[in-house]
Amino acid sequence: MNAAAAQRWFLVALGATLAFRLWLAAWLPLTGDEAYFAYWGMVPAAGYYDHPPMVGWMLAGLLAVSHAEWWLRLPQVLLPGAIAWGIARLATPAAGTTAAWLAATAYLLAPVQVVNVAVTTDTPLLAFASLSVAAFVLALRRDSLPWAAASGLMLGGAILSKFFAAPLALAYLAFVVATPAWRRRWAALAVLVLAALPAALYLAWWNYAHCWANVMFNLYIRHGDAGLAWGKPLKFAAFLLYATSPLLVWHLARRAGGVRAALRDLPMRLAWFAAGVPFALFAALSLVKNVGLHWLFAFVPALFLAAAPVLDVARWRANAVFLGVVSALHAAVLLGLATLPLETFSRVRQYDGVVMTFATGDLLRALAPYERDGFVLMADGYSPAVTLGWGAQRAGFRAAAPGAAVPPHHVGVFGAASPRARQDDILTDFRKLDGADILIVRKTPPEDAQYAPYFASVEYRDLVVRGATFHLVVGRGFRYPAYRDRVLAEVRDRFYAIPGYLPQGRCWLCERYFGSVTCPAR
Repeated sequence: MNAAAAQRWFLVALGATLAFRLWLAAWLPLTGDEAYFAYWGMVPAAGYYDHPPMVGWMLAGLLAVSHAEWWLRLPQVLLPGAIAWGIARLATPAAGTTAAWLAATAYLLAPVQVVNVAVTTDTPLLAFASLSVAAFVLALRRDSLPWAAASGLMLGGAILSKFFAAPLALAYLAFVVATPAWRRRWAALAVLVLAALPAALYLAWWNYAHCWANVMFNLYIRHGDAGLAWGKPLKFAAFLLYATSPLLVWHLARRAGGVRAALRDLPMRLAWFAAGVPFALFAALSLVKNVGLHWLFAFVPALFLAAAPVLDVARWRANAVFLGVVSALHAAVLLGLATLPLETFSRVRQYDGVVMTFATGDLLRALAPYERDGFVLMADGYSPAVTLGWGAQRAGFRAAAPGAAVPPHHVGVFGAASPRARQDDILTDFRKLDGADILIVRKTPPEDAQYAPYFASVEYRDLVVRGATFHLVVGRGFRYPAYRDRVLAEVRDRFYAIPGYLPQGRCWLCERYFGSVTCPAR
């Protein structure tokens, strides 16, 4: 295969995957996580509870143009092609044109690039991390401090996207320490750090003034499942193979000498560090923590770039063919599922969630009588709340109390709920709901003790929509003082007990409900 043929392969793969991803982005309703981040965009702010604010800022700009799912997902739809093109261009000097285009094609055809159209915090992280690595590669090739500064600016964008920018920063530090052959390494690192520093300082300032919410969630609250378990490293290994390619890993394992040779080229050495350090950190963490598949996304491009000069043309062609076949099977399954009626899945255990996601309009129409009677619509968790809220804004359904400081379609979360996705703590002010009638939608049967103390009267009803049963809590006369003293106090003690070593500025939860600018330290 010559370079022209390899480039044609790339262009065919680009066109086919782009067409499929556009269809998938338009057909698939927003997932709970996506709807959650879309709410960030609908209520723009300087920061948000779980993660740094970049995805909310990005979606705010997209929402100003359209609320169509395919439009909101467009950055995620276009990213694989753009990154694959960058891999080809950056790898060419080290790997040759033919191998570089085939490596880019293989990346483009990996299943996670083909079927993942979800716009989440991983979308801006992937974009900025890839740009940062690309700029650092150019800094090495050109021995250029301005390109190192550009890498730092992009790293700052990654910092404002997700805390998983930290492994990339550690990879840069490890590369500089382990590469004495680069005479300007410390100057370049200093320039990079200075360029990224404003983003880090901004994030620290926002957290100081907002309950250290990002820090609390990412370093404390989300790790309730931590503990040694043999299955966790196996799951991480399976995710790593799926996110890259088992054939690629096999070929690299058989080409250890080629890897060592590639490490002598400084730009490719950087790419190996940018992939290897995060993966090594996640491997170590997987001994005690469930590592998610999405944790790997931002560092996969660096692996394909680093591997480009290691494998020959025949092996890259084999990888591209293998990944193309696997992704075609994924696409065929999704295209087949799209032709089936919703009721086909009625025996699936999560069928109520399927109906809530794919038939939100039907569920809201069944709830319309409660809307006309002035009930405030809420749910018992963030995922059903944002799913209903997204559907409500599409259907013109008023869910919030008139005059509330949230969009009229906002669906709040009633109860302590889970440790994750607690942005509703910021948005919903329960003081303003005192005395209101509230309808709470659940997918599991309610317990009377969860609701009776907080309403003058409460009744429980079942609602069947498209064969799925939803459980309704019809509460009249909300008792805010009782809710504050029990539920909100529990929320404060579980999720807002700030470690004593963190200096506190202000905390909205304690300031709003408990008359204190800060929350008690633990």
